[in-house]
Amino acid sequence: MPLYHAYEMSHAAIHPWRTATKMGMQTLRNPFNPFSHTPVAKQTAAAMEMFLSATKRYGKPDFDITEVEVDGVAVPVVEETMIEMPFGNLVHFRRDHEMFEGRKDAKVLIVAPMSGHFATLLRGTVTAMLKEHDVYITDWIDARDIPLSEGQFDLSDYMDYVRGFCEHLGKNGERCHVLAVCQPGVPVLAATALMAEDKAPWRPASVTLMGSPIDTRQAPTEVNELATTRPLSWFEKNVIVTVPWPNMGFMRQVYPGFLQLSGFMQMNLDRHVDAHVQQFNHLVRGDGESAAEHTAFYDEYLAVMDMTAEFYLETIEVVFQTHALPEGKMLYRGERLVKPEAITDIALMTVEGEKDDITGRGQTQAAHDLCTKLPKAKHQHYEQAEVGHYGVFNGSRWRKFIQPKVAEFMAANRAQVKG
Repeated sequence: MPLYHAYEMSHAAIHPWRTATKMGMQTLRNPFNPFSHTPVAKQTAAAMEMFLSATKRYGKPDFDITEVEVDGVAVPVVEETMIEMPFGNLVHFRRDHEMFEGRKDAKVLIVAPMSGHFATLLRGTVTAMLKEHDVYITDWIDARDIPLSEGQFDLSDYMDYVRGFCEHLGKNGERCHVLAVCQPGVPVLAATALMAEDKAPWRPASVTLMGSPIDTRQAPTEVNELATTRPLSWFEKNVIVTVPWPNMGFMRQVYPGFLQLSGFMQMNLDRHVDAHVQQFNHLVRGDGESAAEHTAFYDEYLAVMDMTAEFYLETIEVVFQTHALPEGKMLYRGERLVKPEAITDIALMTVEGEKDDITGRGQTQAAHDLCTKLPKAKHQHYEQAEVGHYGVFNGSRWRKFIQPKVAEFMAANRAQVKG
């Protein structure tokens, strides 16, 4: 039986068990049940809730950014889809308050990773940037929901989306700033090089790469080693599957989200086991606040999307196996050489985390060595102590230390559209 079909059937088969478990949990927690406050009832109800969480199907979360505090004022935020494309949309977070009328805040395009999780994983990134910037984000679509008739989507298509969104944001005004988190680093830098070489008026004013695998030969991590110890044919044979009926993407070849998630979990299995043990104890004790924090994190973490097979396989080959960009051999559409040295007036900032176990130290900073014609004053690198991969773009250190550095860099490199 094909892997994807087995996955779908297992969810269908377990549905009656979930229904029975939910009814049992509600009965044990009913305040009118005289046994609801006993240790056995609390432990059993907690175990039932853990089972429901473990077997739940996690759909795409909402951004749920309804307001942001600016100078002590709660500013409403309206989420708007500006451009709809088959594989991803351009979403705008409009600050709906009179204090922003007439303000010329810089436009920032946040390029979310297409590496398993949805763009909503960058909720904290968006929120922090909203206070001083006009923020947009690439909202990638689950490949299982994209009809086969829409064609393929590979690294070159990714570059085209980035270039198209930059053009949209650069119309009749300033050149936007691009902030790429993790995986997009390579296609964003490549797209930037193409725009620079074409002298596109709407090329970015600056590009910030955060925890991006520009040159994975630097301080290789477990992720890098996995991608290099097997031939590309192994990945094509073992992790690429066909989307089954009745999904919209029926017959599309994908790297499925549930396989990606298993890889994520295995990398830090002890940490996840400890977190779930703690969650069980929170539920038994009735510590609702701690339990809610755990649930909110895993509702996001366990929500994953399928990637098109061609995008995933090309990423493995270009980024991790042949190191095409740092080797000066990356091609756009298989024929046009990507030339980072063409970047001469687009400021470049790289950000790394000291304890990043996904993108090793030096992998992102390597981007500076490729932009040989960019003046020294337009180069900037920042390493944040005591943070891992996730902390580079989310959490307290992102808000307190990293984001202010990024904002300062963008403010120093604003540029008008000319031509």
